Amino acid sequence: MSMLRPVAAAFLSAVLLVACSTNPIEKMKNKETVLEDTLKLYAATIRWGDDMTQGLGFVDPEYLKIHPMSELDLARYKQIKVTGYDDAPAAPINENEVRQVVQISFINVNTQTMRQVVDNQVWRYDATQKRWWLTTGLPDITRRN
Repeated sequence: MSMLRPVAAAFLSAVLLVACSTNPIEKMKNKETVLEDTLKLYAATIRWGDDMTQGLGFVDPEYLKIHPMSELDLARYKQIKVTGYDDAPAAPINENEVRQVVQISFINVNTQTMRQVVDNQVWRYDATQKRWWLTTGLPDITRRN
């Protein structure tokens, strides 16, 4: 188990380096391929990261301006460990938005209580930056389904 965290951290670091590359081939990807890559990377970040707050890099900056993270929110995310991330295929809303429904299982590391939430994600394509932004924020882990 102690070996798992360094391996996961190394994996995420490698994936982030690839995602941030300035390789011309990467720039030629169409937005569907970029969407697939983004959804996979986000899922890996949420599922295997040290805590969910690592997913904030995917959240639309405009959303974060309107809904800033409180210290309480950050503390809640840090006290859980994700144990499952079951995602359905993304469905188009319009030309530049998709919806994805994800069931996330997690355990509270303090109480050892296991829970699940359904995260209804909406992703928006930013043509200027050629990337997808999560417009619905991080999963609401306080909601009871």
